[in-house]
Amino acid sequence: MPGITREEVLHLARLARLELSGSELDHFAGQLDDIIGAVARVSEVADQDVPPTSHPLPLTNVMRADEVRPSLTPEQALSGAPAQEQQRFKVPQILGED
Repeated sequence: MPGITREEVLHLARLARLELSGSELDHFAGQLDDIIGAVARVSEVADQDVPPTSHPLPLTNVMRADEVRPSLTPEQALSGAPAQEQQRFKVPQILGED
């Protein structure tokens, strides 16, 4: 597989609107070539017998069960609010919307 050329890195840099020096172009060309090589090696290892996974370890839901508990009434929640309207906190308009 041919390596990433300096011109290809320059093209990518232009697309990303990055200004790179000559030494940076050479440096990144080598790094990108290493990255593409590593991805190719992973692709070679992956086989049809290996199921796709999102995580290497089995995960379980660690959140508590959703259960109804006593909470504040709207009046209690709004009791310290400087302004309220229709059982809601009233705040200054910031986006100029209705």
